[in-house]
Amino acid sequence: MSLSLKLTSAQVQDFQRLVASAKRIVILTHMSPDGDAMGSSLGLKHYMASLHDISNREITVIVPNHFPSFLAWMPGTEEVLIYETDKAKADQCLAQADIAICADFNEPKRIGALGEQLITEKQTRNLPIILIDHHLNPDPFVDVCISYPDSPSASELVYRLIYQIEKGENRLPLAAAQCLYTGMMTDTGNFSFNSNYPEMYEIVGQLVALGVNKDAIYNSVFNQYSADRMQLMGYCLYKKMRLFPEHHTALIYMSRKELYRFNFQSGDAEGIVNLPLQISNIYYSVFMREDKVNPSEVCLAGGSKTKVKISLRSQGDRPVNIFAHDIFGGGGHKNASGGEHYGPVVEAVQKFLDNYEKYFNK
Repeated sequence: MSLSLKLTSAQVQDFQRLVASAKRIVILTHMSPDGDAMGSSLGLKHYMASLHDISNREITVIVPNHFPSFLAWMPGTEEVLIYETDKAKADQCLAQADIAICADFNEPKRIGALGEQLITEKQTRNLPIILIDHHLNPDPFVDVCISYPDSPSASELVYRLIYQIEKGENRLPLAAAQCLYTGMMTDTGNFSFNSNYPEMYEIVGQLVALGVNKDAIYNSVFNQYSADRMQLMGYCLYKKMRLFPEHHTALIYMSRKELYRFNFQSGDAEGIVNLPLQISNIYYSVFMREDKVNPSEVCLAGGSKTKVKISLRSQGDRPVNIFAHDIFGGGGHKNASGGEHYGPVVEAVQKFLDNYEKYFNK
């Protein structure tokens, strides 16, 4: 297999140079970690742990807050440090790290209070930082920037990095392959968007050849929801969906009170934003859910006790990442983006109503 989208030789060499002498490595990923966040960070950990260039190397994955329960099957999740509940240990790991690798986020604020600690380590002792990401406009806070916004997932970028390090040999441990496949699958909606090019499936073929059971992974991720989650989906569609036919747009928004009527758990909202796109002539979908500000985000909240997570999806040549960036300070892919609003959900809805017509117009 020969991959056409290649990292530069300087990126690969700089990564290898910085990692080569590092005995303590931390891998960080974004708040509310999804399949690609966990897949890219754990996949990289499993690969580096399989190398025998340094004995007793310590590699720690740190996430700002809890990941969804449907990702808990992934190899290595039991060792992940959650900053929200184990801050002291995570801070110690970061303070002792020889290098930090940032996976699937493009600026320190995306990891909340953990980002402040990361920048402190950078400023006080010049901690080397590597970024592996696929979002627009990476913040120049790193020493090595592996940023390719055209790539559909950070997990695919990690695979490409390893592929080049291994000079085209398929030498991933099975645990790494399982994690990277999960990231690729989830960040493309099970290969339903940002996935229409042959090389992706060549990579999938290589991962399957290593022993990845793609059907079992799909079942572990998408078929493990609770009855409460199914009822939540029905409520969203029946009671909370608003359609704007003249702009081919759908909006669903949920308050904290409504969510917790359905015993809401992390991950229960996954995929709800995609449902309105099944309606004829609906090309844009927006889903908003209100939640409390968690401790790792206090530094971003400006005193607000609530935040709203905004997910956006679209079909075809209709970007939502520009709207996400301009209105909600977020970003992402053309067809799959997100943002946040610190404040009540009614404020976020009003921001949407005041601006959507300028962006969703075809």
